[in-house]
Amino acid sequence: MGKRAEPPDGGWGWLIALSGFLANSLTYGVLRSLGVLFEDLVEAFDASAAQVSWATAIALATQQFASPLGTAASVRYGARPVVMLGGLLSSLGLLWAAFSTTLIQLYLTLGFLTGLGWALAFAPVMGTLARYFSSRRSVAMGLALTGNGLSSFALSPLLRLLAQHLAWRGALLITSALGLHLLLCGALLRPLALRGDRPGSGSGFDLGLFTQRGFGAFSLGTGLLAAGYFTPYVHLEPYGRALGLHPYEAAFVASLAALSDALARLLAGCLADRGLTSPVRLLVLSSSLTGCSLLLFPLASSYVGALVLALFYGTSAGSFATVAFGVLPTLVGVARVVNATGLCLMVMSIGGLLGPPLSGLLRDITGDFTASFLVGGAFVLCASVVFLSLPSFFDGCRGCPHTATPGAQGEPQVLGSIPFLPPQPINNDCSQI
Repeated sequence: MGKRAEPPDGGWGWLIALSGFLANSLTYGVLRSLGVLFEDLVEAFDASAAQVSWATAIALATQQFASPLGTAASVRYGARPVVMLGGLLSSLGLLWAAFSTTLIQLYLTLGFLTGLGWALAFAPVMGTLARYFSSRRSVAMGLALTGNGLSSFALSPLLRLLAQHLAWRGALLITSALGLHLLLCGALLRPLALRGDRPGSGSGFDLGLFTQRGFGAFSLGTGLLAAGYFTPYVHLEPYGRALGLHPYEAAFVASLAALSDALARLLAGCLADRGLTSPVRLLVLSSSLTGCSLLLFPLASSYVGALVLALFYGTSAGSFATVAFGVLPTLVGVARVVNATGLCLMVMSIGGLLGPPLSGLLRDITGDFTASFLVGGAFVLCASVVFLSLPSFFDGCRGCPHTATPGAQGEPQVLGSIPFLPPQPINNDCSQI
């Protein structure tokens, strides 16, 4: 297969975006929806909130920490077989979790095995998607990333309904069957060779990325953010119950956060691709708003208040996700973005492993979720401070790929050790997809 001078910016790329949508729905979308089963698991295993929180924390940490394994394998062997294998492993993990009788079994199945499958599936899909687009990259990313918001909106009440009629074990069995659709995600991935791809880039994890100031600051910031970012995904539904809401009302609070998250991802993609300001500035703004929304959650005292804060959180958190995936290729270049995605997720695993158990522990100690949301918001705001050190924050749109200057013979130029992409034609009409 000959190498293209630049990403196709459409065509088969929209099917890659569909694959990304499904991958987001069946990884993070499922993970976020499992919070609906939280109280059922606490009762079934006669365990504390912190102990049960470790199951989803291990799944999240494994998915992120093992992501470099998935991206390195996909660069070397192709994304298609790696993603399909990940789909099979995640489905088996959920299947065996339904038959768990101890917390250790739940940690190994729902936590480790499912998380490993998600690691092999998620990062390779998103890295491949970044390679298929240039001027429309943020819109494509936004479309793909709406998957976990829309699936959470649908799955949260569905899992609540299944748990009432089939118990939590039956709900996990149904979720396992849905997870097999990750095989379709892998089948849609068509290899793409681009000029600038480095020979032998698939024989390692590309740890040299950490020597670049831009990527180092970005990965540190996302690691801090992960310690608080996922707190509502795990505890929003039980938090609603703690306010005295009906179980279906509490589930709808989580669903509203997921729906606003999904819509914000697409809108943020349209805004970012217009190049009106530096994507790094949008990154700092969205992460700061996310942190503020977490700090405000303890103020909710009614159903309406919880809905308003869920809407605020979902909008800001969804915007951050799209902008973050759009910023990464501008920091490392398209040729290295697949491995960079995996390494960044690996760093996030540290915060992801800390966050949910810490918030559960604080709930056990204090008796409510106030401290959990306050600490989570503090972590996210600390991440915003780190993002201020990224290149181009104080330089207008210099960090935007649309305004970067090409190097010799069209190769990405390195500006202050940060490789930038050559400029591409801008399509500001986000409806022409």
